[in-house]
Amino acid sequence: MTMSERAIWLQMLEKLATPPLEALAKRELAKSMPCEQRGTGREDYLILETFGRLMAGMAPWLATEQEDEAEEVVRRQLWTLAQEAIDVITDPVSPDYANFSVGQQPIVDTGFLSQSILRCPALYVTLSTTVKNQLVHALKASRSRKPHPNNWLLFSATTEAALYILGEDWDPMRVDYALRQHEQWYAGDGHYQDGPEFHMDYYNSFVILPMLYDITQNVPLIDDAWRQMKEEIPSRLSRYAAIQERLISPEGTYPAVGRSLAYRFGCLHALGMAAYEECLPECVANGQVRAALTEVLKRQMYRLGTFDENGWLTLGFAGHQPLLAESYISTGSTYLAALGFVPLGLKASHPFWSEEAKPWTAVQVWGGKNVPADMAKRGTPFKGL
Repeated sequence: MTMSERAIWLQMLEKLATPPLEALAKRELAKSMPCEQRGTGREDYLILETFGRLMAGMAPWLATEQEDEAEEVVRRQLWTLAQEAIDVITDPVSPDYANFSVGQQPIVDTGFLSQSILRCPALYVTLSTTVKNQLVHALKASRSRKPHPNNWLLFSATTEAALYILGEDWDPMRVDYALRQHEQWYAGDGHYQDGPEFHMDYYNSFVILPMLYDITQNVPLIDDAWRQMKEEIPSRLSRYAAIQERLISPEGTYPAVGRSLAYRFGCLHALGMAAYEECLPECVANGQVRAALTEVLKRQMYRLGTFDENGWLTLGFAGHQPLLAESYISTGSTYLAALGFVPLGLKASHPFWSEEAKPWTAVQVWGGKNVPADMAKRGTPFKGL
């Protein structure tokens, strides 16, 4: 019997998540997880990178009680492991205590962990008082780091938004600075510059559009500029998603361009998030996005060499390709691939999963179908600051 598309996604998410979560539950991640890297010293960040990135992608699914009994059993098992892991990585006497405050990298992965709080607050607000206090202390420890003037501003802002969700003191100034800077960097047509310069890569998908969306949906709108941004960002996410859908070839590939290709399926985070948040443009059907993403997932994540013999992710884009990784990439970094699984947070009855599969745009165009031109409004930079 052929597996359903959702079953394929769930199988891969479980394969991705189980080794690190089980190792953390035993307090043995640092001991058992390899740290393949192009640079040096990435062991210092391995634990928080792995857990924070995995959780940012898993959180929407963990937040949703599943309709299928077997899937719900898996969700509850991984929920329990995740809660145990939060204790392990924030307990100062744990052998897997994560680094939240030494070096610059903790800014990034505290941000991804914080994004998971915004996406699944129930996982965190139900922690014991002791573990919740450990978590809050860990999040605040990252404030001692200074983010770079680019997408890193959003990691700090996301951490403040998470502290707000947890009922803690939060710093609106860090949020305001990140939001206002990114409005100045909006380039039009759903794309932001990554700081003062534009980069042709997938950081609008990895970080910028999803975090802008999550921040503005969760913090109190204490400023008129924030309110206007909240109105603008969903349409920008929608436009970017339309472009990402058109990048997927009839064969289920997409351009290997820009930095951080070792994040694999996470490159299409924004497209999946637009489906999850019901921000897909009218010209892009749920059934065609699901079909396209499933083909990519099978081609990229099922590729021989993606996992090592013990089930850990390797460096690469399509299999094991360590030369493709930048100096800041290690085994832990690659778990950003989990961001591609955000649509699993939609129940099986949602149109994303229940709608009939449809050929995506590239299949239609290269098949000779007379497809309407891409006439979306490009948009202009926000002028309200």
